[in-house]
Amino acid sequence: MHDIRAIRAEPQAFDAGMARRGLSPQSEMILALDASRRATLSLLQEKQAKRNELSRDIGRAKREGVDTASLELTAVTLRSEMELLQGQADQADADIKAALESLPNLLADDVPEGADETANLQLKVWGEVPRFDFAPRQHFELGEALGMMDFAAAAKLAGARFTVLRGALARMERALGQFMIDLHTAEHGYEEMIVPTLVNDAAVYGTSQLPKFAEDLFRTTDGRWLIPTAEVPLTNMAAGEITPEARLPWRMTALTDCFRSEAGSAGRDTRGMLRQHQFRKVEMVSITTPEQSAEEHERMTRAAETVLERLGLPYRRMLLCAGDTGFGATKTFDLEVWLPGQEAWREISSCSNMRDFQARRMNARTRGADGKSAGFAHTLNGSGLAVGRTLIAVMENCQQPDGTIRVPEALRPYMGGVDVIAAA
Repeated sequence: MHDIRAIRAEPQAFDAGMARRGLSPQSEMILALDASRRATLSLLQEKQAKRNELSRDIGRAKREGVDTASLELTAVTLRSEMELLQGQADQADADIKAALESLPNLLADDVPEGADETANLQLKVWGEVPRFDFAPRQHFELGEALGMMDFAAAAKLAGARFTVLRGALARMERALGQFMIDLHTAEHGYEEMIVPTLVNDAAVYGTSQLPKFAEDLFRTTDGRWLIPTAEVPLTNMAAGEITPEARLPWRMTALTDCFRSEAGSAGRDTRGMLRQHQFRKVEMVSITTPEQSAEEHERMTRAAETVLERLGLPYRRMLLCAGDTGFGATKTFDLEVWLPGQEAWREISSCSNMRDFQARRMNARTRGADGKSAGFAHTLNGSGLAVGRTLIAVMENCQQPDGTIRVPEALRPYMGGVDVIAAA
């Protein structure tokens, strides 16, 4: 959500920010609504002052025994006029809110220009892309050959974009989630949380999925929403709160099931488990002061990178361009892992600084050492990592000529010492 006061102060700068997002100038429309609202409120205050004066006149007339019928008729008319003005002011408030909540966050100055992912900037590459002396297979080929990845059974149970994992692959996915959580809590200072996977309208609105991205979500018959990521419940822990600065950065992590409708992805990644309606993910969320968020963004991204490094998976860090940066983010680093079966880099983590965009929507504030409110907090979120995609990356990077999967050393304690996954 944007600050209307900032738009009033620098409308041209706001329009320049929207232009980087590929949008036409917005300030004139917003400020016209704002001016109409302020004029209506000014007139309403004038009417209120007249009503107060009229009330005093009626009281004085009654004490003096003077007929008040005419004054009371004027009061009725005045009250009707005020009710009409209040309705107009409320509608203006709603119109301004609707306009502001439909607009994306302003981008950081160092976000590169560009219309789509082809303009994203590669910042680093870690590890060596594996070279095989055989034709590497994709994860679904490996999983089906092992008898541990069953798409037909999943389709029978739930339809397309679901997977049933069996045996050692099921255990490896569980192991990956536990490994990530242990790493983030023990070494990176995140507090582990168990959070609801069903949330209300306010929570999904606060993290900016509503109203713009409702079609990407699943909604229950009682009006709750299945979370697309634990970002929603974790970030909303700060909603409506005034958090002391001494507690910040407030770092939280959770391993949850996530649910996405994948609206608009028809025909993309239809084979395998790369793009699913239901998947598991370890999410990292930080609540910070404005001064801390840039440094925290780097720290969070390094935490996600550490997972990949411990697993020995080659990856690259990308700085997303203007056209590829998400609606609520001011700046995003994507981590892309190499998938030998596809011979392609694929996203496995996205770490974003939202600055105060979400905090304004959910009224998440900070309090300074002097006990006074220091304004809105900054919020950040990142995948640490998407568990299913990490399973895919391990399978494809650690595959062997006979179709078995070498278990990364970091996972072996979670796998009961098993070092190779083979067909039973």
